[in-house]
Amino acid sequence: MAFVLTLVNFVVKCISYSMRIIIQRVSEASVTINGAVKSSIKKGYLVLAGFEDADTPEDIEWTANKLVNLRIFDDENDQMNLSIKDVGGDIIIVSQFTLHALTRKGNRPSFIKAAKPDIAIPLYEKFVQQVSAVLGKPVGTGEFGADMQVALINDGPVTIQIDSKNPNT
Repeated sequence: MAFVLTLVNFVVKCISYSMRIIIQRVSEASVTINGAVKSSIKKGYLVLAGFEDADTPEDIEWTANKLVNLRIFDDENDQMNLSIKDVGGDIIIVSQFTLHALTRKGNRPSFIKAAKPDIAIPLYEKFVQQVSAVLGKPVGTGEFGADMQVALINDGPVTIQIDSKNPNT
């Protein structure tokens, strides 16, 4: 029976779709497009965000709240106990379909799970709006589909992955 449950959990994990973000705690970050700086911040997060067709408004809301309230900044005791709101930090969010690369088969990644632009752009824009609302101030962005140069100084380094459909991971 335990084997069957393990197998079912494995299959569900393999086929479940989720919004995915990578959070990098930074001392500074910027996004440059065609030689012009689009966004830059000092202390805060550089967030890479990838979307799939099945992502919902609930995924966006849950992920935005988790991002803004995540306590990964050090307190006075050098413990990760402060959120980005607590430290007055800023956020840049960059769309990144390659977060959904499938690399199990062959050497060329497949991006079949990544949402196409007609679905991903509205999801990305809604996510940016939701994060801004929860944070209480505007967030920086990249430009969907653009060739961007993303620069950062990772503070720690601290890098965290969050999947909306796997909230316990």
